[in-house]
Amino acid sequence: MKTRTKTRDLSVAAMLSAIAFVLMFIEFPLPMLIPSFVKMDFSDLPALLGSFALGPVYGVVISFIKNLLHILIKGTSTACVGELCNFMLGAVFSFTAGVIYKYHKTRKMAIIGAVVGAIVMGLFSVPSNYFITYPAYVQFYNMPLEVILGMYQAILPSADNLLKCLLIFNMPFTIVKGLLDAVICLLIYKPLSPILHGRQDAMAKKSVPKKANG
Repeated sequence: MKTRTKTRDLSVAAMLSAIAFVLMFIEFPLPMLIPSFVKMDFSDLPALLGSFALGPVYGVVISFIKNLLHILIKGTSTACVGELCNFMLGAVFSFTAGVIYKYHKTRKMAIIGAVVGAIVMGLFSVPSNYFITYPAYVQFYNMPLEVILGMYQAILPSADNLLKCLLIFNMPFTIVKGLLDAVICLLIYKPLSPILHGRQDAMAKKSVPKKANG
């Protein structure tokens, strides 16, 4: 029974990883709010679902597999740095939310976990972008830091250094992105719960009418 449960969890995690990988391609810029090279997507949503349904470790695993598939199938233009940062942010988000929910499995704690996870992800985005992502843009895209800052200053002229840009633009953007994932997750979690928890077979059996005697 335990092996069956483990196999079912791994199957659900694989399904969510594949969905997350597909969602990475559905992205769009919001140039009025943040430079267009920073895009909105909902690929962290499956990891959040997995973290709630299967446990926080599975949320991290889904974030990892999503980015691994992206590297293997689409390739990388930043020597995997972009995928690394995407993984770290998604893992921090889903793991934080999942840990809070794990020990108090109520809707209220799910909301609190998702909100805290989004905030922690937003805070973590500042050092990860400052020390990893943006230096990689400069290195691999041959994009001078002044050019990057210029994109921010086109929206807000007073954004004259990278740390200020990350605090004013990227951190709130990342938090809002996480909160949107949280809202969608809370809306669809209950309808998807039988699939995520492997209860669809039991439900199907209940729906089959009993054979009449005689």
